[in-house]
Amino acid sequence: MPISAKIRMPLDIAMTVATLVLMGGNYFFESTAVHEILGVVLLVLWAVHITLNRRFFLSLFKGRYNAFRILQAVVNCGIFLCAIFLMVSGIMLSNHVFAFLGIESGANFSRTAHLLASHWYYVFMSFHIGLHVSLIANRLGLAGAFKSKAALVATRIVAALVAGYGIYAFVIRGLWKYMFLQQPFFFFDAERGYALFFADYIAIVVLFAVAVHYVAKVMLKYSHYRK
Repeated sequence: MPISAKIRMPLDIAMTVATLVLMGGNYFFESTAVHEILGVVLLVLWAVHITLNRRFFLSLFKGRYNAFRILQAVVNCGIFLCAIFLMVSGIMLSNHVFAFLGIESGANFSRTAHLLASHWYYVFMSFHIGLHVSLIANRLGLAGAFKSKAALVATRIVAALVAGYGIYAFVIRGLWKYMFLQQPFFFFDAERGYALFFADYIAIVVLFAVAVHYVAKVMLKYSHYRK
């Protein structure tokens, strides 16, 4: 097995974990430097991820597009665009890692851009996971287990329950406010605690992943039917 295939799953897991931690803003660590360093780490992981999947971006302007390919392109390009905004705004806001650049202007714009891009990045990342559910199951060695009807039904029930809770978490955490600039700053609800923060945000990932997974299945089925 080539080295690129071996590192894909650990790389994707590391990117997802880093994203979840970064979604907590500066509230998880005493020093804001940790948030900045973790942001740089995520940027490096992103560079590796894009390098491994460069064929997708190189093929964007080739071939015909059906509904599924359009969805895939929108999701992947959405993540990429958000990552660019996160990188630029993060550098402008930096008080530690990139402080040597001496950037003192544009703080209001960069804070708004960082807040907006981070939450859209999170949603697009969830969509991206949903588009690759089958691939993830194969890499984790779970594809065989899903051949059992009982296991498949149980998995769908659990996914539906978690996604249902994800709707509640999405509302109670007010993510839509950040996504549409209805709240200009990030609020961390300390009363709900750190463990519940991760539970809520993981459930939201499941919510959007499940939703786009079934949307993609319908698109693929429709495209196959048309053929």
